[in-house]
Amino acid sequence: MKAKKLSSIFASARIKYKRLSASATKSLYSPADDAALKSVSASEDLSGQLCSILCRDASPHLQPLEKDLDLSSWISDLSHPANYSLTRKEVSRERRSRFCLGDKQVTGVDKLLDLCASRLGTEAALHVFSKLKKETGVKECNALIKKCIEGARIATEEVAAEKHMQLAFKIFKSMKEQGLPLEEETYGPFLEYLIDMGMTKEFCFLCGVIKNGNPSSLTRLGYYEMSLWVRVNHEEKIQELCDDIESFDGVNKSLLQENYLSVLCESDRTKEILRLLESMDITKLSSPNFVARIFKCLGRLLLESFAEKLLLEFKACDCAEGNTSNLIYSYVDGIPNLAVEDIISKFRNLHTKLEVTPSSASYEKLIIYCCDSLQVHAALELVDEMFELGLTFSLEALHSVLQASSENCDFNLVHQIYSVIKRGNLKPNGETFRSMINLCVKMKDYEGAYSMLRDLEKMRVTPTAAMYNAIMVGYFREKNMSCGLKVLKEMKEANLQPDSQTFSHLITNCNSEEDINMYYEEMKRSRIHATKQVFMALINAYAACGQFDKAKQVLLDKGIPQKSFNEIRSVLVQALASHGQLSNAFNIYEQVKEAGCSLEPKAVISLIEHLQSDEVALSRLLPLLETLKDPNYWLDGCLRTILYCVRYKHLRTAVNLLEQLRDQVCTDELALEVIFDKVFSFIAESESSLQFGLDLLHAMKSELGLTPSRKCLDFLLHACVSAKDLQSSIFVWQEYQATGLPYNTLSFLRMYQALLASGDRKAAKVLEHKIPKDDPHVQSIIEACKQTYIKKTEETKKKKKKKEVGICKLT
Repeated sequence: MKAKKLSSIFASARIKYKRLSASATKSLYSPADDAALKSVSASEDLSGQLCSILCRDASPHLQPLEKDLDLSSWISDLSHPANYSLTRKEVSRERRSRFCLGDKQVTGVDKLLDLCASRLGTEAALHVFSKLKKETGVKECNALIKKCIEGARIATEEVAAEKHMQLAFKIFKSMKEQGLPLEEETYGPFLEYLIDMGMTKEFCFLCGVIKNGNPSSLTRLGYYEMSLWVRVNHEEKIQELCDDIESFDGVNKSLLQENYLSVLCESDRTKEILRLLESMDITKLSSPNFVARIFKCLGRLLLESFAEKLLLEFKACDCAEGNTSNLIYSYVDGIPNLAVEDIISKFRNLHTKLEVTPSSASYEKLIIYCCDSLQVHAALELVDEMFELGLTFSLEALHSVLQASSENCDFNLVHQIYSVIKRGNLKPNGETFRSMINLCVKMKDYEGAYSMLRDLEKMRVTPTAAMYNAIMVGYFREKNMSCGLKVLKEMKEANLQPDSQTFSHLITNCNSEEDINMYYEEMKRSRIHATKQVFMALINAYAACGQFDKAKQVLLDKGIPQKSFNEIRSVLVQALASHGQLSNAFNIYEQVKEAGCSLEPKAVISLIEHLQSDEVALSRLLPLLETLKDPNYWLDGCLRTILYCVRYKHLRTAVNLLEQLRDQVCTDELALEVIFDKVFSFIAESESSLQFGLDLLHAMKSELGLTPSRKCLDFLLHACVSAKDLQSSIFVWQEYQATGLPYNTLSFLRMYQALLASGDRKAAKVLEHKIPKDDPHVQSIIEACKQTYIKKTEETKKKKKKKEVGICKLT
């Protein structure tokens, strides 16, 4: 419907320009364009005429908005040319000159406009800006146009979308009349919108206006035209563009080819990509990054033979040393669904096959790829290969290896990494040593950490407080306060001033209010600025000492950065909830909501976690869950809420949440299965949840359309054992067959246990003969079951009988 309305806006404009409209169906960039552009008349103000038509033909409902939005105050030199001594042409020339000099100052107009629009709405925001009475530049106009088009995109009604586009065109017209350059940042959002709406005629018409205002934009407009025809799947037009570029011999041919290729690679159109690459010299493309994107696309499309042909062309030409090796990496990186070891193998094989010498840059890219995949051992093997080939290894790549080692908990690799530094004669900096010391501390190798501190002088690296902080944190993590304070003493002896991070660690680990105040006062005396980590440490430390009022008073400190206030307030909520102060925590939560803010996800999860023991907390849990926007936190909060529903038998709510959860992670069946296994595991652990589990199993199959996993049934059968429920045990046993899951040794043992627990020894004996006994542990489990459910029962009966006989004798 939006497209239909906008078409009507363009319709009247096209009547005025039959000549342009008639040629709109042709390629935007033809060989004739090259010559025609040289004779463009300055009097053909197509953009101005277009916008005047748009304004004149505007629908009645646009008039109040046009009246409210006083564009003359924004573009005063357009509406009141008499205010200037310059002619219009001079104004235009002066504007262009000023723009070319460049305004290096970064303005906050985008952020300001976004803030106004989010609080007041787009129309009101534009109205506010129109009252600023300032001369508007390119940045301001672009921000306004961008905001208008964003408004059109999100508008749910065609009238609203038309309003936004009408405003955008008026600003566009004013820019052209003022001589402001119509660069891609200005026209790009327009064209993208028309492409997304599939408005081909309007697109071609507007491109004509843009070409008239900025002839140098022709090659870039080729990108948008190809995007349009790909978007609407117009095969004839796509082929026409490819035909035209092959026969075109203009000066901008290579740039136009690059723009076409960019679109084709983004849309994985193999046939056209190969056609263009066959007709051009890819070695002469202007941008090495773009060439790398092409090879990555060839890898994605599995066009190995063609990629090899192009690689040989790069090898044969006078390209920069190592460039071909980098392109081999780009190709390999694009191949889908390859394991890390396969990517490394393909990288090596292509270099060998094409007789290309690997470069340090390509090796480092491959190493960083391994680190991103947390394959640290493979990355270090590649480092060894680099040394064997005589290649150099950079410190930046080493830092990637250190970070991956930490994330993957490969702490023990720190000594191997240290040997790489020595072997490669690298010059580590303070951050390098801090990372290595941190890895030593994480595996409790304090001697190794101190050894690295002693090596600082030999490596000509200046020690930092961060290095000592890493060791201190390790001791504090183990609750070894004396050694942690010893590190503080050693830091001061090394003439290092403790920093804010040092004091935040000290305050966090204080055991008394006196110590908290002592360190905080020392920090202030040292004139160390309190960071948000310090304020968070104060809150957590006071709460841990039971000084909850003091913890709340931290928020009154005038030194808290305004941008960090909500984050610090969220830490207070989390600290109060963690120490049983749920009432206080929820009071602050309500204040946060009243202020129009939201808690940090961790604080919300903390509230959900500490409401688990409250039997009537469901009405609080569900609104809390709705505040979680991050998918990972929402998943965590949803699972916690479902377990709460299991504990207190809220079946309907649990099913509703599971349905939402299914919709959130339905693309990942394994993740969904793990979540359901977790829920049924919790049911198995609860003594009185068997019936809830059976009802949930029924809802899972009938309402959610899901098939229970083997683990779900195993856990449910375990719950039957705990409940000693024979009928339910038989029902679950039949579910294995209904689900198509063959019985295995574990399911046989669980059913055997369920039969014994419910007293059906005869059925248990029959089942015992069917249990595979190849594993000696199986027999041990069977004997343990007999000991638990048969012998103990007999002993209990004997004791009961003996007691009854004794009573009879007494009577």
